[in-house]
Amino acid sequence: MTLNTEYRRMLHKLGYYNYHNAFIHRHLNQEGGWDSHLEHCRNFIIKVLDYNKPEKVTVLGSGWLLELPLAEMIERTKKVCLIDIIHPPGIISQAGSLGNVELIEEDVTGGLIEEVWQKAGRYSFFKKMKSLDEIVIPEYKPFTDPGMVLSLNILTQLEILLIAFIKKRSVIKDEEFNRFRREIQKKHIDFLRKHRSVLISDYSEVFTDKSGINTTIPTMVTDLPPALFNDKWTWKFEQTGAYRYNSRSVMKVVALSI
Repeated sequence: MTLNTEYRRMLHKLGYYNYHNAFIHRHLNQEGGWDSHLEHCRNFIIKVLDYNKPEKVTVLGSGWLLELPLAEMIERTKKVCLIDIIHPPGIISQAGSLGNVELIEEDVTGGLIEEVWQKAGRYSFFKKMKSLDEIVIPEYKPFTDPGMVLSLNILTQLEILLIAFIKKRSVIKDEEFNRFRREIQKKHIDFLRKHRSVLISDYSEVFTDKSGINTTIPTMVTDLPPALFNDKWTWKFEQTGAYRYNSRSVMKVVALSI
């Protein structure tokens, strides 16, 4: 899928380009604080690849390839397909030149981004959206057989910018947004369960303020599927104190082979 100018303008207004750039800047600002998390991700992926020996692997949320052992994947498979809503230019030049790597820019929610843009975009400060009932939450459907699927730290990110966009144009209560989040995450997991899959995702974020008080916020609001292999670890997400009122935070992460 090649995104046209109008679609890219929509992504820009929804904040996707800024979100991608902010993510890599946060990684760089942590000065190696993410290294353990990235290593855990790569090791788990390699373990599952060696067990399943797939001919094709499709990565949902490939992003900056930080967590992805791309070289090892190329050695172990015939084809690697990297899917994300935006591929950074550096990644396009780096991965796009590899013969058995395909880059696709696509909405891995199955079209929810445009659905929210069209439905919620009709509302404004003066005319507020009162319910999410008119927004249809689809399930992602790839054009071809994806082979083994990797969902890479995106499950809890799928709804963030969409909900932020809707909140500016609505009077909808948090309870309804929570149901909305739950259904988006459920649809993603429903798709993964139809294939041999790896799910790596945070499930909660723990904030520590300047006084040392901890606050835990769940980020995963749906049920996890049964798994053949699983692992858990802590991701030192923000250790500089520059995020959320000078708090430090860690993510609790789970990895599943479905």
